[in-house]
Amino acid sequence: MKNLTELKGHWHETKGKLKQKFAILTDNDVKLEEGKQEEMLGRLQTVLGKTKEEMHQIINEL
Repeated sequence: MKNLTELKGHWHETKGKLKQKFAILTDNDVKLEEGKQEEMLGRLQTVLGKTKEEMHQIINEL
């Protein structure tokens, strides 16, 4: 997965792409809060039915 600084720096673009790819995602699902990145990834895993590794791969490919 992209390093945390890079992920946070491009999160607006990344979350837009995630929401385009997976229309079921809500703003709350992709909300990135300081210190709660793993919690957000857990929400995405649950909503999309993906593993942690799959989510890392999806985000890296965007």
